[in-house]
Amino acid sequence: MAVLVTGAAGFIGFSLAERLLESGETVVGIDNLTPYYDVSLKEARLARLRRHRRFRFERLDLADRDATAGFFAAAGFETIVHLAAQAGVRHSYEQPLSFVDANLLGFAHLLEGARVQRPRHLVFASSSSVYGANQKVPFSEDDRVDHPISFYAATKRANELAAHTYAHLHGIPCTGLRFFTVYGPWGRPDMALFKFTRLILAGEPIPVYNQGRMSRDFTYIDDIVEGIVRVMALPPAPGDSAAEGTDAAYRIFNIGNGRPVELIEYIRTLEQCLARPAQLDLLPPVPGDMLATMADVTRLERATGYRPVVTVADGVRRFVDWYGDFYRVPATP
Repeated sequence: MAVLVTGAAGFIGFSLAERLLESGETVVGIDNLTPYYDVSLKEARLARLRRHRRFRFERLDLADRDATAGFFAAAGFETIVHLAAQAGVRHSYEQPLSFVDANLLGFAHLLEGARVQRPRHLVFASSSSVYGANQKVPFSEDDRVDHPISFYAATKRANELAAHTYAHLHGIPCTGLRFFTVYGPWGRPDMALFKFTRLILAGEPIPVYNQGRMSRDFTYIDDIVEGIVRVMALPPAPGDSAAEGTDAAYRIFNIGNGRPVELIEYIRTLEQCLARPAQLDLLPPVPGDMLATMADVTRLERATGYRPVVTVADGVRRFVDWYGDFYRVPATP
């Protein structure tokens, strides 16, 4: 049976689908191609996936209840990997209702589809943002996460709670993955590395919030995909959610590099790869931004035998090479 990947035209969804297709899997991808960022980039990702004969794509908005119900009634999936979402911490401050539609309503409809399908495993994307106001680092899956500081984070925590409920009530094995600042080739134009690269090459200043006094656990896309693939093969058994106080087949994993980098250091690495200096527009903090993130990946490594390995220096270089090839611009002078 096919693997369903939601958000297949998105950064992580596309990267996972391509990996699965290259390993011989049959993949059905769905996406609503929202214009949150350049749709032509999403279409270019889909064009690569369509080269594989085992790939099928359907344009579908999961917030559409009837369309989603019809989709799940007509197809069967052994594994569902739910990566579709409205992303962007800062965007959730400005347009919160779009997060209600995509992240709350859409996820509820997906869970109902899974209840009909009874997949072997439902894997869904959460976020390091759920750690919110927590100040203890590294962040552990056992930490309390009831103080989100962005609406985006609140929707992701709501997804975790809803999935736990469906695992408990309906016996659907569910695994949530808390991703930590994913970057790399085919990434999102609204994220720092993509935006900074474009502006530096154009000779324009780059916005640096909180004067650059923040750190992130930047995690390369290949490490994220490897983690997802390994988790897909390990559906939780009843009782794996012991920390949650139930016997549901449910669990949460961090997927992060485990080696946080200061934003200024990240920019300096990009300058070296581009062989160009950056003009810094130092700005105040933005509501909802976390000052520091760092993943404890002990649980992931214990369960799958894997922990992310790509360094920021290598990852940024690979992104710059891709950017130059894709946009046909010289990446260095």
